[in-house]
Amino acid sequence: MYSKVHSVGITGVEGVPILVEADVSDGLPGFSMVGYLSSEVKEAQDRVRTALKNSGFRLPARKVTINLSPADIRKEGTAFDLPIAIAILAASGMVEPSVLLNCVISGELGLDGQIKPVRGALSITAAAKKDGKHRCFLPGENVREGLIIEGMEIIGVESLKDLTDQLHSPKKQKTVCSSLNRFTGQSENYDVDYSEVGGQLFLRRATEVAVAGMHNILYIGPAGTGKTMIAKRIPTIMPSLSVDETIGISKIYSVCGLLSQDTPMMARRPFRSPHHTISPQALAGGGRIPKPGEISLASGGVLFLDELPEFQKNTLEILRQPLEEGKITISRMFGAYEFPADFMLAAAMNPCPCGFYPDRTRCRCSEQQVRKYLSRISKPLLDRIDICAESGAITYEELQEGRGGESSASIRKRVEAARRIQKERFEGRGIYFNSAMNKSQIEQFCILGKRERDFLKKIYDRLGLSARGYEKILKVSRTIADLEQSDKITKNHLSEAAGLRSMEGKYWGGIYGQS
Repeated sequence: MYSKVHSVGITGVEGVPILVEADVSDGLPGFSMVGYLSSEVKEAQDRVRTALKNSGFRLPARKVTINLSPADIRKEGTAFDLPIAIAILAASGMVEPSVLLNCVISGELGLDGQIKPVRGALSITAAAKKDGKHRCFLPGENVREGLIIEGMEIIGVESLKDLTDQLHSPKKQKTVCSSLNRFTGQSENYDVDYSEVGGQLFLRRATEVAVAGMHNILYIGPAGTGKTMIAKRIPTIMPSLSVDETIGISKIYSVCGLLSQDTPMMARRPFRSPHHTISPQALAGGGRIPKPGEISLASGGVLFLDELPEFQKNTLEILRQPLEEGKITISRMFGAYEFPADFMLAAAMNPCPCGFYPDRTRCRCSEQQVRKYLSRISKPLLDRIDICAESGAITYEELQEGRGGESSASIRKRVEAARRIQKERFEGRGIYFNSAMNKSQIEQFCILGKRERDFLKKIYDRLGLSARGYEKILKVSRTIADLEQSDKITKNHLSEAAGLRSMEGKYWGGIYGQS
């Protein structure tokens, strides 16, 4: 007898519909599985047989054939245990096949028949909805994740016997209708605030501009001047997550197993700060079964690289393509996996090994040591950073400000207003921020008057800008104008934007030339 059960596999961070087919027929007793399976899926036959036996199901000694379709997609993970078991029971006449038509089943089986949680429950539920299924049977511990997807009936199951009982008697089904509204009250409060930062008005302003236009930013200056402190507060001035952003970010964390019953979705924007000893694979993602790396975990939020020159050079160079494309593709023998990489890069560094360059009264580094240290940051990577802000020494009076500075909530209001302007400006164009404008969009939205053009020419000649540097000043100027609710880019906006790039020429001009 033949039966089929709908399930979902994970490729990258997205779910892919998988049809689990079972055929129980006459012939030599055996259990075979086909369908381009990984080793953990092949091992399912032993878990399933033992779980069926320990759950009280006695199967006749017949030939069992399992196929996971489509056969050209590699099946990974342990979430197919439960659908395989149910497909066998249906093919053996112990479960009515008609109750399996419009539902998706997923879960890992223990040898005692208990159902264990799986990774990627959010992606599984989203793929089930997209495939036209309205009901999902998930492990009890994954139910809260599944409930995030609107319009689905989520049914939690604890054991194989529990699932078969619910399939036999629909009245016993513990159905919960999913809705994102049940999670919207999750806290977005932060333990830190910009009001705690004393002094460094220039760094704070540069950060506000960077967040408003989603510009990448580099802080450079002596140790202990507040670079890391300011960077860690970036999420507190970023707008709240939209529904689509919440689901997209939560999918990544679900696939990595970083969501729990208590936190079934991401309520705040990510802030990832990997140590400088991180490997290229951990940053980009990968492994035998590719999983998202720090780049993808930072999507929708901030990737902060402290002590930037201390990272391996080949690790930093991985950032170049994701910063341009907003995604990263990892190719392996079994296929290519695409992960999101839509993040804001914030980085901090000292200007030399001792941290005091160019103050020669304190810096003891040789010119060669300074050049070698700064050259660890390649020109192509520098070209992808829009703002370079220098931090100065903090005075005693500034330290005594305490909590007298402007709060994150106040800055966030201005950022949200600027983001709304950009959303309206770029509607239907496939981009959302000024930093993502291409050449034609810069020409369309960064129109300058004669006075401003003459002033920009002086900046161009004085700083020795490249074409890319010229475009970046226009993009940042557009963001500064948006923060001031101005339709036109003025001379003041251009002047501030040029000041936010001048530090790059100060430190790297003698190494790579002006930008």
